[in-house]
Amino acid sequence: MKIFAEINKIIVFLILHLKDVKMKNLFLVLFVVGLFSSCEPNDPSKENVLLIQNYIQAVENLDYDAMSNILDDSYVGIGPSRGDSIWKEQAIMNWKSNVENLYEKISYSKSQNIAVKTPEGEWVSNWADLTIVYKGSNKTISILANTVYQIKNGKIIKSLTFYNEADALEQLGYVFINPEDL
Repeated sequence: MKIFAEINKIIVFLILHLKDVKMKNLFLVLFVVGLFSSCEPNDPSKENVLLIQNYIQAVENLDYDAMSNILDDSYVGIGPSRGDSIWKEQAIMNWKSNVENLYEKISYSKSQNIAVKTPEGEWVSNWADLTIVYKGSNKTISILANTVYQIKNGKIIKSLTFYNEADALEQLGYVFINPEDL
C-alpha cells in the first residue's frame, strides 16, 4: 500500500507541474496503461481455459480434425475406468468411429472450467453436465463428467476423465446381472 501512496504523490506532483493539458492527459493515459500491463502476472490460465473451451467446442461440433490439432502428439487419455488409457492416434480413431457410427449430438451444459498450476504442470478441470444423443435410436443420456486436462506449450498432453459408466449404460437400457444369480 505504501508503494501506491508514493505513486499517487508522484502523479499529483507531475499533474500540478505539467503546464500543457495535452501532456497531462498523455501522461495519465500512458501511466494507467503501464500500470495495468505491469500488474498482470504472467499467468497462462486464460489461454489454457480458452484452449479447453475450444476443445469442448470441437467435441460438440464432432470435429475430430480440430480435436487432433489441440491434442499434443504425446497425448495420453486416462479414464473413466482404471484400466482405460488411450493415445492421440487411438483417441482420434475412436472419435471418428463414434462420429460416424454412434453420436448424433454431444452437448455440454453447466460447463465450468478452472485452471491451476502445480509442480507437475498446468491443468484445467472441466465439470459439465454432458448430454449425448445416439444415432438411429435417438436415445439420449445425460451424465455428470469431470475431465482434468494437463496442458503444455498450448496443447493438451494428458486428460483424466471421470463419470459414472454404469449410469450411462443404464440410461441406454442395459441391465446389470450378478453372474452368481444366473
